[in-house]
Amino acid sequence: MAHIDQLTVSLVLLAYLAGSLPSAVLVCHCMGIADPRQQGSGNPGASNVLRIGNRRAAAYTLLGDAGKGLLAVLLARALEQPLEMQGICGLAALLGHIFPVLSMRQGGKGVATGLGVALALSWPLALVQLLCWAVVMAFSRIASLASVTTAALTPALTWLITPSLIGLYSAISLLLLLRHWRNIIRLLQGKESKLSSSSKPR
Repeated sequence: MAHIDQLTVSLVLLAYLAGSLPSAVLVCHCMGIADPRQQGSGNPGASNVLRIGNRRAAAYTLLGDAGKGLLAVLLARALEQPLEMQGICGLAALLGHIFPVLSMRQGGKGVATGLGVALALSWPLALVQLLCWAVVMAFSRIASLASVTTAALTPALTWLITPSLIGLYSAISLLLLLRHWRNIIRLLQGKESKLSSSSKPR
């Protein structure tokens, strides 16, 4: 039992530390782009990297952020942990992304990492989430509106697609909505900025 407890703690800690890796900062540093925490919206995420850099850097950032959530769940699964434990590891990675160990106040919004968790736990749910995000984004060109809408709809989508994950995804959705509270205020005020289509695919 002690061995199981030690493994559980180790997996959660590892997932959190993996989530803390700043994909956006690393990508921008390697590609000669300014630190996203000091430019644009100040958010170290794919949307801001697209805003201050280019589509290729944003794509790498998206893959890195989603990969953290995906790998956290897959590692727990590879070690034959139950679904509940896999979900906890995914949540730990998400918390690491939002509240990274070295800079608690400069984490990302968690959307891509949450998508990675969903890909590992329930790919149909992830597919519907991605479709919802893409539709709202296509019509509004506002990344935060797409993210907030998807997060708000996720508990209902989870109940329809994967009811066993409703508790986990209700918690994740609440966390994402709280992380976007400033964006929600700007959306209500009509002040949220749209993504420009002028970013170069360098």
